[in-house]
Amino acid sequence: MRMALSLTSAAGKQVQPLVGNFQGNFNMEQFFRRKDKVVVVMGATGTGKSRLAIELATRFPSEIVNSDKIQVYEGLDVVTNKVTEEERRGIPHHLLSSIDPKSNFSSRDFTHHASVAIESILARDRLPIIAGGSNSYIEALVNDYAEARFRYEFCFLWVDVSLPILQKFVSDRVDRMVDGGFVEEVRQIFDPEGDYSQGIKRAIGVPELHEYLRAERDGADERVLKILLELAISRIKDNTCRLAFRQLEKIRLLHTKWNWNLRRLDATGAFLTDGENSVDVWEKLVLEPSSRIVDQFLCDGSRRITTGISTPDAVSRAVAAVSR
Repeated sequence: MRMALSLTSAAGKQVQPLVGNFQGNFNMEQFFRRKDKVVVVMGATGTGKSRLAIELATRFPSEIVNSDKIQVYEGLDVVTNKVTEEERRGIPHHLLSSIDPKSNFSSRDFTHHASVAIESILARDRLPIIAGGSNSYIEALVNDYAEARFRYEFCFLWVDVSLPILQKFVSDRVDRMVDGGFVEEVRQIFDPEGDYSQGIKRAIGVPELHEYLRAERDGADERVLKILLELAISRIKDNTCRLAFRQLEKIRLLHTKWNWNLRRLDATGAFLTDGENSVDVWEKLVLEPSSRIVDQFLCDGSRRITTGISTPDAVSRAVAAVSR
């Protein structure tokens, strides 16, 4: 007796092969192939995400994909705190100063452009490192883009700093940015009828300086201008601190919502240490642990890397070690 080629259910209905019933574009090669590795560096503004990404890229053959929704735009390099050419240390950066500043660059746009950049980096046998503070962009790429779930395995590094310490740091950073030409950059794009809801003009610092620049244009006296500038700088600091808080809340939400395996690296000790010792503490608390995590991630094709968190004791030991 010949064996029937089609399977039948108990009810006598023919059971169709699963793959034959799949609707839509389905690439079997993508489904079965080993996933490509992608590193994601997350954290609130001012925590050192770009620094860590660049340092990792000097240890592993890598290129960086910017995931900051304001730094993608051309212009306002000081206002948006972009890494300089010197700070990039020759590491290629994608989606940095590459988008028309008047356009609206959505999460969907980021997903498309980032995936193109990732594929081009992988084609050169290099490691894509995504770094930036716009967690909605990262969420869109990792969870909303079905292709990414099939193609990539992600390693999440979260650079964290105690919020009170971070708030003081970002406040001081605003002062340094003002000294570095912050106001002049905004002055160059000032429009008294400007719309601050689109493009690069959404950047913190642009709407806050509107009243000052309008008064300056109208010829207000120096006393009034000084008061308005001080108020604007104060608002910039407050809004930057609020941004840091929202970013931290979003990171915690992503961990809870999607069960991302976030590797938290507590950099607080480096922010509490001055001078060259700060570099040593950063290396002990952030760079060296991150390098080990990435090295294991790249070598490990199957095991899930367990979550590790720098404890307060670990921070204290690292600070003490370089202070001796």
